[in-house]
Amino acid sequence: MSFKSILQEVKGEAGNISRKGFDVKFGYGMRSRSHRVFQDSYVVVNAFRQSCWANMPPELLRDILMRIEASESSWPHRKNVVACAGVCRSWREIVKEIVKTLEVSGKLTFPISLKQPGPRATLLQCYIKRNCGNQTYYLYLSLNQAASNDDGKFLLAARKCRRPTCTDYIISLNCDDVSKGSSTYIGKLRSNFLGNKFTIYDGQPPNARARVTKCRSSRLVNLKEISPRVPSGNYPVAHISYELNVLGSRGPRRMQCIMDAIPVSAIEPEGVAPTQTEFLYSSLDAVSSISFFRSKSTRSENFQSGPLTGQKDGMLVLKNKAPRWHEQLQCWCLNFNGRVTVASVKNFQLVASLENGAAGQEHENVILQFGKVGKDVFTMDYQYPISAFLAFAICLSSFDTKIACE
Repeated sequence: MSFKSILQEVKGEAGNISRKGFDVKFGYGMRSRSHRVFQDSYVVVNAFRQSCWANMPPELLRDILMRIEASESSWPHRKNVVACAGVCRSWREIVKEIVKTLEVSGKLTFPISLKQPGPRATLLQCYIKRNCGNQTYYLYLSLNQAASNDDGKFLLAARKCRRPTCTDYIISLNCDDVSKGSSTYIGKLRSNFLGNKFTIYDGQPPNARARVTKCRSSRLVNLKEISPRVPSGNYPVAHISYELNVLGSRGPRRMQCIMDAIPVSAIEPEGVAPTQTEFLYSSLDAVSSISFFRSKSTRSENFQSGPLTGQKDGMLVLKNKAPRWHEQLQCWCLNFNGRVTVASVKNFQLVASLENGAAGQEHENVILQFGKVGKDVFTMDYQYPISAFLAFAICLSSFDTKIACE
């Protein structure tokens, strides 16, 4: 049989399969007819195989996926659950139903888990690696106790961008493309000129009442860097303030975090914090609505409209846990339960604060702790009701240079 007859037979079989119900899309710009025939048959075979997987009995498919989800409890084996969600649409829908939220399961599975509140019972252990050369920071899920010697599971990346009057930390899901023009951009952290006040912006609205805030990043940009999946605005979700220490009194930093999107009732036993279940992407119309010219009236809007001085009613407020002075060591000490090994002014523990400003005994459990364990390696442990994105942004504020705060 000649090569030409083989091609005609393959093309005939592909045509028969396509007439049975498959929609075959032919490629454009093929340099030869034989290449197009093989391409078409490859598409048809893939569609046929996918239909076989998709047409499995739902009861059998659900049982298989439930066993896989239950057996793969931690990374790197957890990637099998993510792979199952990528087989086809029916598999993805079942996996999304089986996999519980991070608050319930305590497992980081999909990227949306980074925007969900952490587990209630225990602190989720992570660590941050700093690259001083290119001003980038990488968040990893700690797979064992030796964080400094463990590559871990990559979660988030941030890049520091210095401005004349402020500093931005762009946060992305992609460690290789940390820019606001990327489709993996999820938010940013912005400081004021002194570096003692910060605002955390989410790339997507945390709730239905969220309002977009204009910012300096709306300056003229390259149109090629704009993606249709880029969020259309910045939504303030938290404000961080460090107390000024002009007189130079002895003691560690004093910080306060106001969570705009989390109610104070979330720390109660039956409290509920907002939980995102999927990423929402903007359309082409949303991209066209971005302003490409800087407005003088919006330069200082970010820090004038924040609820740092008031409007804290109903919002969750976090304050750093007061350390104790150790007479023998002649230093301030906090109990990090072995997770922090190097003394640093950046180390802190955050606890929930009552409305009167004093930390109550019933809220003494640490919600976020951050500390140094080696050169450019820091641990970050967090739990409900904040997410990994919020915890990472709060820790990034500790890296920034602060005038008159130490």
